Amino acid sequence: MFGYRVPDPDEALLISGGQSSSGAPFRVVIGHGAFVPPIFRRANLLSLAMTEAEVQETCVTRQGIALNVKAVIAFKVGGDVESIVAAGQRFLSDQDQMSILTGRIFAGHLRSIIGSMTVEEIVTERQKLATEVLDGSKQEMAKIGLTVDALQIQSIDDGQLGYISAMSAPHNAAIQQAAAIAQSNANQMAAQAEQDSLRKQAEYQRQTTIVQAQYKAEVDKAQASAAQAGPLSQAQAQLEVLQAQKDVAERNAELREQQLVAEVVKPAQAEAQKTKILAAAEAEKIQILAAAAASNNRVALDRMLIEQLPEIVKSAAQGLNGANVTVLNGADGLGDIAASLVGQGSAIFEAVRKGFQGGAPSSSGNSNGSAPKPVKITPELSS
Repeated sequence: MFGYRVPDPDEALLISGGQSSSGAPFRVVIGHGAFVPPIFRRANLLSLAMTEAEVQETCVTRQGIALNVKAVIAFKVGGDVESIVAAGQRFLSDQDQMSILTGRIFAGHLRSIIGSMTVEEIVTERQKLATEVLDGSKQEMAKIGLTVDALQIQSIDDGQLGYISAMSAPHNAAIQQAAAIAQSNANQMAAQAEQDSLRKQAEYQRQTTIVQAQYKAEVDKAQASAAQAGPLSQAQAQLEVLQAQKDVAERNAELREQQLVAEVVKPAQAEAQKTKILAAAEAEKIQILAAAAASNNRVALDRMLIEQLPEIVKSAAQGLNGANVTVLNGADGLGDIAASLVGQGSAIFEAVRKGFQGGAPSSSGNSNGSAPKPVKITPELSS
């Protein structure tokens, strides 16, 4: 709309040409628009934005030492109507003058405050210096409608005097000494850490070597066992074969022994028994002959029987050749058989003799005077 003005958020609209309810020479509009009738009213804008002012001043301390001080002031027009009216009356036509005037005001207060302080206080207590300068300039700045947001002391030096350097020398020496000590400690710790690392690496290498040796020993042992497994198995198999051959040989020896017993020993024992029986028969013959010689009445009969007795015993002995005789108790068993045969021969002899005595003629001879006929008796032996 024609004649309607709206200020920016960081501006104040100053409308002059009419009466103000506050008694000010112009009406202040902030944050909203206003209708400005042309010709009858005039509108101007006053910046409320932040502005900087630099101060670079040579100040003398309480000790008489000149210091070059550089500071920066951040200020702006106050946000209330009174401050805007005061600033508008002074700076509306030339707003750049605010920075110049602010710099001069702060330069004066810096000289005043620094003159009451020592170099040590100024250097070590910059914040105190800034606070005292702000407090001293606050009233003057309010009169012209300005407020200070911040004051920063950027640098303080004594030119070529070297006072500040000398003042900082002990601190520098202490700091350098502390730095050297810290560096030495750091180097020592680094060396110790390096040595610890080397020791750990050596220990790890030692353990690795031990483990590798153990693994190698186990592998060598396994390989040796594997290499010996074949020969050991072969040797075991050979031992088993030899044992089997030994068992076969022992079995063959037993069979051969039984064969020899059946083929040699038993026939020899039978032959020996036969010889023994014949000898016993011969002895019995001699005894009978002796008994016959003592008896005149039975000479003929006894002689006949005596002559037949070897044949009887011989027949009994020959019967053993084809008989299936089981001999127990070894030689004693054979002796029992022989005695049995001899006994049988004697019994047969006695039976025959009694038979002849019962039915034969007397010893003086028969009717024709001839000797009795011989009788042949063949004994039967059970198998």
